[in-house]
Amino acid sequence: MYLSTMRAGDTARAGTAGQRLRHGRVPGTVVALGIVSFVTDASAEMITAVLPMYLIYGLGLGYLQLGALDGLYTGATALLRLAGGYAADRLNRPKAVAIAGYGVSALTRLGLPVAGGSLAGISTCVAIDRAGKGVRTAPRDAMITLATPAKNLGRAFGVHRALDTAGALLGPLIAFGLLSLLPGDYNAVFMVSFCLGTIGVLVLVFFVRQPHREAARRAATSLKAGVRVALRPGVRSLVVAAALLGLMTVGDMFLYVALQRQADLPTAVLPLLPLGTAGTFMLAAIPLGRFADRFGRWRMFLAAHVLLAGAYLLVAGGIKGWVVAGAVLLLHGLFYAASDGVLMASAGLMVPAELRATGLAVVQTAQALARAVGAVGFGVATAAAGARPAFGAFAVLLVVGVLLIARTRGRS
Repeated sequence: MYLSTMRAGDTARAGTAGQRLRHGRVPGTVVALGIVSFVTDASAEMITAVLPMYLIYGLGLGYLQLGALDGLYTGATALLRLAGGYAADRLNRPKAVAIAGYGVSALTRLGLPVAGGSLAGISTCVAIDRAGKGVRTAPRDAMITLATPAKNLGRAFGVHRALDTAGALLGPLIAFGLLSLLPGDYNAVFMVSFCLGTIGVLVLVFFVRQPHREAARRAATSLKAGVRVALRPGVRSLVVAAALLGLMTVGDMFLYVALQRQADLPTAVLPLLPLGTAGTFMLAAIPLGRFADRFGRWRMFLAAHVLLAGAYLLVAGGIKGWVVAGAVLLLHGLFYAASDGVLMASAGLMVPAELRATGLAVVQTAQALARAVGAVGFGVATAAAGARPAFGAFAVLLVVGVLLIARTRGRS
């Protein structure tokens, strides 16, 4: 019912893409953007993999400081998602805005060696990197929705997220290999990360096509109009759900550090724990995206958070060993596969093409701000009561939140 906002040109392009999909292919734009994300995530996850170990065991930070940095890591993308989405719609240049975001993130890799052991310097680099991610995310996702027919959006986002996560899987391996060959040489990790980030920008410049829209429709594009569209009943429920559940979501850095400690795993394996999440995400993104197209994207999104609550309960249980650690990482990866692209696929159908990036940015901003607040809140709770009680409390809150949202949705 929301597809009435699509123009005839959009429909024709969607039909062409649909013919390709019937032959087992996805639009070239989706694949090219997936390759960009593959290289960029390899670059980013090289840093993310070593950062918790560096902060906790190198600089001696506690849970409260880690919570603040984790909140910054998540929240720095929030408001700039709106700016990036609005600029992409207003200028009718989502590709150019995405290039700017990817470029800024790549340059921050050069700032990390300069920051050294300074927490303020590291925080600044992290904030700028996340700001670049915030600018690029909505334009990138808008290009995916504009290139893909509605009925296959779950699959398209699954393909993109699978490639994205393959990069996330590769990044920690590269970082681990470099530190094995050059123990303690974090600058080598930072420089290789910068080179990979630069390659991602070049792929975007030369191999991703700029989507076309009618210039006359740009006159109706404004931030106010995008926010108004995002507050329609259907989209509003997604915004509320993403924000409410985001408040009850623990940051990845916390999860990996707590899992390593609670399961009594060797400190050296901490940079490798993200591989379990990334590997599951990569393998499950496409099948769960296709299943969401048939089963219902909304229900899949809520089910994903039930899986996440299960992961939190396992950490709260404090059972030691690799089996429990593997189960937590499996549930964590399935959570991302069933929620990340699924949320954008669901929201993309409800926003007209000329406001696509802005509307998606509203959903993403609500989720990012809520997760930032949740990360800080979890840090405070952990510092006060310990990691196990905090994870248990957040698991219960997640389940209550899912039930509340499902009940409210059923009445609307």
